[in-house]
Amino acid sequence: MIQKILKTDSDITSLILRITLAVVMFPHGAQKVLGWYGGYGFSGTYAYLTGAGFPGFLVILLFIAEFLGPIGLLSGLLTRVAAAGIAVAMTVAILPHAEHGFFMNWAGSQKGEGFEFHLLMVAISLALVIKGGGKLSLDGAISKK
Repeated sequence: MIQKILKTDSDITSLILRITLAVVMFPHGAQKVLGWYGGYGFSGTYAYLTGAGFPGFLVILLFIAEFLGPIGLLSGLLTRVAAAGIAVAMTVAILPHAEHGFFMNWAGSQKGEGFEFHLLMVAISLALVIKGGGKLSLDGAISKK
């Protein structure tokens, strides 16, 4: 089972997708967990999301996916697991954003953000779930042994 999770090829495309997903997702996780980049930190975000009706254990899984997932992606460790967690988180995030339409609020003219960003993150994540970490990943190094 673990061999299937770690197995990958040395494709540079997976490396590019992995690093891009990690760099884009990490600030979102750091907002939620550390309060960086104008976020509310662990306790503030936890209180908000549980107050909105999300079970506490799902909020913790969200924190793991958005904060630890990108760290795993950067190193290429457990790429499929990290990408799957991000795919689930971003799929759930589409729901409240769908009411604002497809497009992000580039011009500041709508009440909220659309779901185009989330959809892209899901697609990149799913590609990594299918392909694995690719070139320069710890998954590849471990699976060869």
